Amino acid sequence: MRVISGQAKGHPLKAVPGSNTRPTTDKVKESLFSMIGPYFDEENVLDLFAGTGGLGIEALSRGAANAVFIDASSQSVEVVKRNLASTKLADRAEVYRNDARRALKLLERAGKSFDLIFLDPPYAVKDCDALLIDMASRGLVADGAIAVVEHHPDVVYPENIEGYERTRYATYGEIALSIYRYQQNNEAEPGLPSDLEEATER
Repeated sequence: MRVISGQAKGHPLKAVPGSNTRPTTDKVKESLFSMIGPYFDEENVLDLFAGTGGLGIEALSRGAANAVFIDASSQSVEVVKRNLASTKLADRAEVYRNDARRALKLLERAGKSFDLIFLDPPYAVKDCDALLIDMASRGLVADGAIAVVEHHPDVVYPENIEGYERTRYATYGEIALSIYRYQQNNEAEPGLPSDLEEATER
């Protein structure tokens, strides 16, 4: 694993020991950032199931202002901190060990708001739509924010989720990416077609 582009381009990233995490491959990460970027301008980033921190670090490298990394695993938190230090991006990051849902309450109390949100949970977590709704209800999602959900293709998320409209969907083998844009007061009805771009790669 490495940083694909930007300030820390080419820098290797440490993996979390064991098999409990599923880091986004460089190939998928490159495709993802070509769809949502490729570069950023001072955005606030949330990497909620951080793992190695690869997605949030990539966003920082490409110009995001700062990032909050959350993971319930102490091993993951230590790896994220090491990767931030080695890429010299630690001064623009906050790293916390916490359960995702509990973390959202704390972020709300801190008055945080995010322009770019990454949800790459273990495949056992299949309610990212509920998490997105919870974030919006707590004021954590900026108007026009982009939310990326990485999930198994067998898990189907709606095209519209209470203010979020899916703008891209792509599959890469056993990985699917659902990309949403959040608009405050978006009254799109569930099930209506979105500007959906299908991409499949085996």
